[in-house]
Amino acid sequence: MLSLVYVSSSTTLLTDEDLVEILKRSQEKNKRLDITGMLLYRDGNIIQVLEGPEQAVRDLFSVIQQDPRHRGVIVLLEREIAAREFPDWTMAFRNLNDPDIHNVPGYSEYMNQPLDRESLMTDPNRAQRLLELFRHHLER
Repeated sequence: MLSLVYVSSSTTLLTDEDLVEILKRSQEKNKRLDITGMLLYRDGNIIQVLEGPEQAVRDLFSVIQQDPRHRGVIVLLEREIAAREFPDWTMAFRNLNDPDIHNVPGYSEYMNQPLDRESLMTDPNRAQRLLELFRHHLER
């Protein structure tokens, strides 16, 4: 299996309704493709993890790269995995603009710093720690 983490920017700011619609469509499609993952969104910036069969992940990521709603798509991490980090999630998301994010147990300095490509590219492990933080606290 392959785990792929990327960042991108949306060409327009997404509303909560937009995000819910994307989530619904992604859940249906990803279940069919045997892909799990998570999407984090803040101020037009996206970080997403896709995991599943290698070819399915690569094909989906190719579609994402061509999607006109995305710009500046950059792969942060790409690695083979023996087990899924998000095994029960066909896709989940957290809107990082949500004021209630501050109430999430474990809210940390990762959320006090901007989710910009430069900082994530210079420290790819930061992206992995961010995803682990959310997985741990959202599963409670």
